[in-house]
Amino acid sequence: MSQSRILLALITLIFPGVMLSSCTAPSPTQTPTPSPTPSAIIPTVVTLPTEGVIFPPRIALEPFVSAPGQPTYLVDAADGSSRIFLVEKQGRVRVIKDSKLLETPFLDIVDLVESRGSEQGLFSIAFDPNYITNGELYVNYTAKAGNGDTIVARYRVSADPDVVDPGSAQVVLQIDQPAANHNGGQLQFGPDGYLYIGMGDGGSSGDPWGNAQNLDVLLGKMLRLAVRGEATYSIPPDNPFLGRNDARPEIWAYGLRNPWRFSFDRATSDLYIADVGQNAWEEVNFQSRSSHGGENYGWDILEGTHCFEPPRGCDRGSTVLPVAEYGHDQGCSVTGGYVYRGKKYPTLRGIYFFADYCSGRIWGLRQADGGNWEMAQLLKTDVRVSSFGEDAAGELYVLDLGGKVYHLTGRE
Repeated sequence: MSQSRILLALITLIFPGVMLSSCTAPSPTQTPTPSPTPSAIIPTVVTLPTEGVIFPPRIALEPFVSAPGQPTYLVDAADGSSRIFLVEKQGRVRVIKDSKLLETPFLDIVDLVESRGSEQGLFSIAFDPNYITNGELYVNYTAKAGNGDTIVARYRVSADPDVVDPGSAQVVLQIDQPAANHNGGQLQFGPDGYLYIGMGDGGSSGDPWGNAQNLDVLLGKMLRLAVRGEATYSIPPDNPFLGRNDARPEIWAYGLRNPWRFSFDRATSDLYIADVGQNAWEEVNFQSRSSHGGENYGWDILEGTHCFEPPRGCDRGSTVLPVAEYGHDQGCSVTGGYVYRGKKYPTLRGIYFFADYCSGRIWGLRQADGGNWEMAQLLKTDVRVSSFGEDAAGELYVLDLGGKVYHLTGRE
């Protein structure tokens, strides 16, 4: 019997059986799901627009570009150029223009990036909200020098809009990493203009240093920094732990194991955090746009909604439970995605898409009328989903660490 289950006391909707069609392209292999896979669902009070949405929807993956450099992230610069920027694990950022991968890298910091470990490398890029005028962007990578520290660095584009000025590098934040895994890696500007950074708990297994629940360290946290107009960074005046002697003021939320991918819903400003689990459960956390920060997402007291330390009778206290989880019979490492807000596929609107790196499964999650969360497995593929991407129009992409990028599409 599947480890994943519906918490019946919290569910008001039962999913009907659905047959999903697979992509006609020869790659990747896509297996239709005969019926949605249930998972733990926890209700909240925020609702998403559902007009015109059929849930679960039918989706497919269509080949977009080949990317031989182990793609880890994809984003646009919101500069009106329609370019897409593809991050490669080894330390390069490439430009996709008119659906073609340009030969000259936008950024090449291979000499700075430690990428030998499976959870090390260049992880993400974030363009300043004022990029059109200031040309500034930020990257998150594992440093080759030293002990594999996490580096967040600022760069500036050169006179050539398709190439970064390598001499403009400025380290904004450096965080010591005690192990080569759980380094997090996501950074993104929020709707409030602040830079959010996802940090793993420092690695090894079971959070042996107790970092995730320790407010005096930056590991196992979501950070929120003011970086515009700063030499390095300053603390936003409304950060939840500002002024406390026992906590780092950079912290926005804590109790995370490895928030490899998070994203903001561009329509509602709500935040979704996919947190990679230990040996049993993967989870998706939801933070409403009305949040003032300070949430404790439970690790390592909990793994998903389940006691981890101790394994029974744990004190959930004020922890915030995930809105969805799935067991390791369905995968082993969650990859967070985005809420679809594009115009091409109306049946996908308002649905949050995420996947599992190990199993290639892709799920949809949405909040229906009444506040209950619905989750369904939509597609089974052979893709090693390292990340999702979103372009300027709100269309979504799926990245395969094996070297391909796919366009996520709806199907009638």
